[in-house]
Amino acid sequence: MPRVSVIIAVYNGAKTIRQTIAAALQQTFPDFELIVIDDGSQDSTLAILGEFHDPRLKVSPHSKSGLSASRNRGVSLAGGDLVAFLDADDIWLPDKLELQVAALEEHPEAALAYVWTDYIDEADRFMHPGQHACNSGRVLEALLGCNFIETGSNPMVRRAAVEECGGFDESLTAAEDWDLWLRVAMRYPFVVVPHALVLYRVHPDSMSSSDVLRQERTCLQVIDKTLREAPLLQNLKRQSLAKLYTYLTYRALTPPFSRKSSRVALRFWCSAIRNQPSLLVRSSLTTITLAKILVTLMLPSSIQSVLVELMRSLRPVAVAKSPTDHPTEERSL
Repeated sequence: MPRVSVIIAVYNGAKTIRQTIAAALQQTFPDFELIVIDDGSQDSTLAILGEFHDPRLKVSPHSKSGLSASRNRGVSLAGGDLVAFLDADDIWLPDKLELQVAALEEHPEAALAYVWTDYIDEADRFMHPGQHACNSGRVLEALLGCNFIETGSNPMVRRAAVEECGGFDESLTAAEDWDLWLRVAMRYPFVVVPHALVLYRVHPDSMSSSDVLRQERTCLQVIDKTLREAPLLQNLKRQSLAKLYTYLTYRALTPPFSRKSSRVALRFWCSAIRNQPSLLVRSSLTTITLAKILVTLMLPSSIQSVLVELMRSLRPVAVAKSPTDHPTEERSL
């Protein structure tokens, strides 16, 4: 049996799946299987998968059931005692699996090894670094503060821990990976591999107002669910909500700009302040956020981007000062 099972859930991934699969098959760690769960794709995804003839690749087509159900199906088919998930549009660097396996062998008490993520656009151009967090050991409080793992394409997890925690919650339509990592963190330590080994692809439609609002709803569900299961962390709720709404504010203000997204950003910003009034003393953060919202609400679109880029060039890059800071708050715009 393979040591690692890599699980890809894909739906209509024809634009990117070839590149994602090719990068996965180039891993320096050879002892893995690659399980692709096709979630009812209507494009040429299956035909592209048929172009690969590597015996490690196993394709399992199914009717559409959603990301969480597809990932759970992949876990049920996995033969490895370690599982790693890869989104159909992300890219792994060649030594990702090798370094994560080594980290879990060195730390047998840990159930999850995560790496660092950087962000690329649809044309593979570098956009910005991820959080590059360094939390190890018991990380539940830090992870509740913000999802420093960032993407489902990041962690390697012991399959027994995934099964013990019940797998992905199929009732969630977003943040299902954060939810599972939190449940794993309640039971086991984590270990970090401090290298940027995941390239997360950002799509323009992922920044839409409807997507951000959906993310708000599901993240609130995840926070409430976590606090029900770990009631001793109730004192962290306001802090967690403040960081969530700060992050969502920046997501809502990501180009392309619209008055609708600015109204959503203003609501998010007010929610962040309500949960953590001390954010108001961070004058540069508050001023820049409000300026971007006002620019988008009041000025013609022809000059919005110019002014926002000017504000961006005048702002210093933020640096995280503690493990629970949200270091992408200013980097991501």
